[in-house]
This record gives sequence, C-alpha cells and structure tokens, in this order.
Amino acid sequence: MQTYTAINAAPDPGVNVPRVSAAPVSSGQSLLLTESARSLGGAPSLFETLSPRDRETVLRRGRRKVLNRGQTLFNQGTKHDGIYLIETGRIRVFYSAPSGREITLAYWHPGNFVGGPEVFGGGVHQWSGVATSNSCVVQLPGKELRALVTEVPNLAIGLIEGLTFKGKCYSALAQMLGTRSITERLAHLLLHLVELYGVKDAEGILIGAAFTHADLAHMVGATRQWVTISLKRMQEKDIVVSRKSRIVVRRMDLLKEMKGLGD
Repeated sequence: MQTYTAINAAPDPGVNVPRVSAAPVSSGQSLLLTESARSLGGAPSLFETLSPRDRETVLRRGRRKVLNRGQTLFNQGTKHDGIYLIETGRIRVFYSAPSGREITLAYWHPGNFVGGPEVFGGGVHQWSGVATSNSCVVQLPGKELRALVTEVPNLAIGLIEGLTFKGKCYSALAQMLGTRSITERLAHLLLHLVELYGVKDAEGILIGAAFTHADLAHMVGATRQWVTISLKRMQEKDIVVSRKSRIVVRRMDLLKEMKGLGD
C-alpha cells in the first residue's frame, strides 16, 4: 500500500538505539494507506473528544476485552453490534477474498475505534479485525452506544469524526490500488516505515518494527512471494538489507526514485 501514519511508533523491544528524525507521532493516529498522510490527517482519537468525567461514563458502560497477539476480535460476515474502542495495543483491520487473498485497510491504535460503519448495530461485519500485539478493547454494544450519544454529545462528535476519517481511508485505498504500481506502493511503504520507525544502524536505517513479508504484502496488495522476490532484488542493488522481518534501508534516494519522487 501507500503512505502510513502510526501512533506510539516505538522500536520493537530490544532495539535500543536512537530514533532518526521523523514526523511527530501522536495518539489517535493509525497505520494506513494514503497518498499523503498530511492531506488525510491523523485518525481522530475518541478519547481526546471526551472530558475525564465523560470518558469514565463511557468506559463504565462498555465491556472490556483483553486480546493476545494474533487473537481475532471480529470476523468478516459475522453479526455486527456496536464498536470496539482500543485502550492499548494494535488492531489490524482487513478484508479476505474468497481466494484467501487479503488486503489490509489499516492498523488502528489506542483512541481509535473499530467495528463500523454500523456503529449502532445491525448487519454483518464487512472486515475482520485481529490483534497484532497484546491489546485491551472496550466494546460498546449498539444499544448502549445509542443511549450514550444522547447523554454525552462529545461522544457523538467523536463518532462522526471517526467515521469521516474511515471514509477517507476507503477512498485512499481504492485510489492507491488503482493508480500506483505494486513496486511504487512497496517503495512508498518502506519509506514511510522508515519515517515512523527508523533507527540508526551500522548498515543504514533500520525499520525498528517487525513486519513479516506477508504483512507487507497485505499492505501493498501483493503476494508474500512477490514481496520476498522484490526485497531480494532491492538487496542485490544495495537499496535494502532484508533478513526475514528485519529490514535496513541503505539507499533512500533510490527508494524515492522507485516511488516516483526522485530527490
């Protein structure tokens, strides 16, 4: 996929090296596909729209659920009821085709909510959601949520802003898949992962967050095999050094050329 933005973009545990210069990362943002993170803006945090008292009211009416890494939160095609507000961790939302191919819409972080668009319940989930790290979410069932938005007006505003942003994500996904080649999308993704997670390394700039070749493939709309072959070719040209989920970028200038930006 294309440009991504993330919250809490810290290196993986064990990567204890200084960050390179990067765009500010704040709560409420998310890792998602877009041509320009600046034009799309950061994902609004539902927490930030609420006063401490309102936040307590909302959380008290919800049902807290703890997820281990890899555990499914909701499945595409299952009954839909309300939303899940992320307190900690990271949730990947994706679509699975009948063939088994997947496309990732976004990685959502604390303050974001998942489970829309029918926030008050009804219908079935159009996407699946899975925890990519140990996470804690608060489910607000549709009936409770409908009552809460009349009681807490700022919650209603936060929901509208969140749904508006998600609509932009869908548009950005369609635009990137329809107008950019897979190679351009992969170069764009690697550059932005450097911006978000880049740390200095003896070989170049290490992407200090573990993404498997399958993760990258789901984000750019390709197969895992294609990503593996493409990274191998980049390594032969000394653009990157790739060892499983560890990727070091050596030639930012060449990545920018692949992305179509030049210098």
